[in-house]
Amino acid sequence: MTSDAFVIDAIRSPMGKGKAGGALSGLHPVEVLAQVFQALLARHPSLDPAEVDDIIVGCVTQVGEQSASPGRFAWLAAGLPEHVPSVTIDRKCGSGQQAIHFAAQGIMSGTYDIVIAAGIEMMSREPMGSNRNGKDPFGPDIAQRYSPGLVSQGVSAELVAAKWGLTREQMDAFGLESHRRAAAAADNGGFAREIVPISTPDGLVAADESIRRGGTLESLAGLPAPFRTDELSERFPQIAWSVTAGNSSQITDGAAAVLLVSERVAQRLGLTPRARIHQMAVVGDDPILMLTGPITATRKALRRAGMTTDDIDLFEINEAFASVPMAWSAELGVDDTRLNTRGGAIALGHPLGASGARIFATLLNALEDTAGRYGLVSICEAGGMANATIIERI
Repeated sequence: MTSDAFVIDAIRSPMGKGKAGGALSGLHPVEVLAQVFQALLARHPSLDPAEVDDIIVGCVTQVGEQSASPGRFAWLAAGLPEHVPSVTIDRKCGSGQQAIHFAAQGIMSGTYDIVIAAGIEMMSREPMGSNRNGKDPFGPDIAQRYSPGLVSQGVSAELVAAKWGLTREQMDAFGLESHRRAAAAADNGGFAREIVPISTPDGLVAADESIRRGGTLESLAGLPAPFRTDELSERFPQIAWSVTAGNSSQITDGAAAVLLVSERVAQRLGLTPRARIHQMAVVGDDPILMLTGPITATRKALRRAGMTTDDIDLFEINEAFASVPMAWSAELGVDDTRLNTRGGAIALGHPLGASGARIFATLLNALEDTAGRYGLVSICEAGGMANATIIERI
């Protein structure tokens, strides 16, 4: 028996700076995710946690404190039933979004009735790349195919900027606008329904720590371009070296969770769906440009749905770097009035495994607040991949 996959709720922790002393850095990743699970279930008392079929959790740096199936142990740390299983997945920056896809696919196939899709990344405690342990994850055949070698995402962001003719000033302005929109959303209660407070050893954290106010183009102009080297400048003479900390996503701690159910469960438990999963897509793309996948994924999802960009009320394209949504916007012809209307990862941060679920929650609330019907989420992923999800607000 197949079913639509209905979204009952989508919540997240506040975003903490992903460094020592950050708002959430005093907590183990399992503790942060456990509190998010507790908050999610507390909002739906008619749902018996014992009925949850699976917990699918995105996490990228699965090492150290994040190495032992964090969803499983967060569930147990929250005092929830032992018989409920969990699995951890890694589709790089889209891991949390892929968790939602797998959850929805399970419901649509009739395999699941109730699933929690989530994401966790505590970058202050398990830094990005620490799972490599100094080793090459690609192997010699990749080096031969893509000679003289793959590049970092920062260099890919520079290549995207060069290909679409994006200047340093344009990207810095985009970064400032991300912070301005996020600050406005925070001040106007736009994040109130999605953020759940997290208890830490230093007190309750109830707001994003990452939003900066009062920035200027002049202040951003002084920031260095950290990805430039003489070797890369020789290899890529087209690069202007304009990607900086001011127009890139922030390293952040955070978690998010989405509750999805089948139609029969929603009716039986009296749960009110907020949205349904309308269409999904995942793609691979050029691993050197790497960050252009959202363009291809968006087109694929729209084609499958029989829709165009004109049918979508709001878009969330992850701001891994300003050049990513800017190139996407230029290629798809979508103006910024429908794009990342509450800011993005430049202002709110990018806790890798959690970001897909985080921007999903932000999109859902923005659709509700603007009475929009359809929204689309897409995230670029390491290795040149991307997910796209179209949701329909109920």
